[in-house]
Amino acid sequence: MNPIAFSINGFEIRWYGIIIAMGVIAALFLASLNCKVKNYNFDKLLDTFLVAFPFAVIGARAYYVVFEFNDYRDNLIDIFNIRQGGLAIHGGVLFGLVAAYIYTRYKKLDFLEMADIAAPSLIIGQAIGRWGNFFNSEAHGGPVSSEFIQRFPLFIQKGMYIEGAYYHPTFLYESIWNICVCIILVYILHKTHKKGTVIFLYIGLYSMGRFFIEGLRTDSLMLGSIRVAQLVSLSGVLLSIGFFIFSYRNKVNIKS
Repeated sequence: MNPIAFSINGFEIRWYGIIIAMGVIAALFLASLNCKVKNYNFDKLLDTFLVAFPFAVIGARAYYVVFEFNDYRDNLIDIFNIRQGGLAIHGGVLFGLVAAYIYTRYKKLDFLEMADIAAPSLIIGQAIGRWGNFFNSEAHGGPVSSEFIQRFPLFIQKGMYIEGAYYHPTFLYESIWNICVCIILVYILHKTHKKGTVIFLYIGLYSMGRFFIEGLRTDSLMLGSIRVAQLVSLSGVLLSIGFFIFSYRNKVNIKS
């Protein structure tokens, strides 16, 4: 799989960057639709995105580099080269949400209300962004047989044939899972008025899928013998469950 889409005066434009840009555009488009449904000012959400997105990119890169620092120790300038990948979604989401929270507090906006509207956009951006991993031949799983890979479209088979072997297209598994989660989130967003429901459902559902898919990958960031993404995903599931238990008990207490 050729990671380079085209060149302009010798400057290579990579599919990875194009795919990320497509994910951002799709995310903003979906956010504009959801803002109309919830009668929310899209300009306020867009302003928050313009502040949070750079921090999300920085966080995604910093998170990755921290766990893979040995690869950059002898050439620190490569830390700033993200054209070939090396962005960890957990770092991006964490830094992005924190930046959004600080900004909304400064602007006296309701963070949870905005986060609920933005949640489906986050997950659809992730679903599209995973295809950047496909073009970079990264974020795949372990080796599989030719019989197994033949279940997938031919272009997937070709893309997953790396250095003489076929591999699990885990990027595809996660992309499909994220699309399914996006559909669920959009539906819930249109039905509920309870603040925090959609964003915490996003955290729980994404984390649940990522936990299992991460177990198939061969390039996991590690903390000793522990896959970092699985640890963070487990924390996300517990956080989501905790929110809904608290929300339910609070509702019961109010009624009683």
